[in-house]
Amino acid sequence: MTIKLIMCLCRRSDITREQFQDYWMNKHGPFFMKNAGTMRAKKYVQSHTVNTPINEGMRSSRGMLPEYDGVAEVWFESEEDLMEGMSSPEGQKLSGMLLEDEGNFIDHSKSSAFIVREHEF
Repeated sequence: MTIKLIMCLCRRSDITREQFQDYWMNKHGPFFMKNAGTMRAKKYVQSHTVNTPINEGMRSSRGMLPEYDGVAEVWFESEEDLMEGMSSPEGQKLSGMLLEDEGNFIDHSKSSAFIVREHEF
């Protein structure tokens, strides 16, 4: 059954949201997609947060934390497929390279990542 890796991302404090989104879209995204087969990723989507007063309204009316700078979604055929892709020698090398590149724009200490299964209604 298909699973999805979701990463809720916060930018490094020394860059603007625009710089974060530009790097993510134009450098990290193409790098990931060039290597998606190694990780056995089936689909990759970036959702870039929009600067709008609606975000502040939703946050304050519900007492929520500030919004993330973006959300990455990566689909895989199964948990096993994801684990096999990541545990191969090529996958381990690529994981290190992706982590290093993420350090150029992501503050991992304020970000989150988790595996989900979709339920569509």
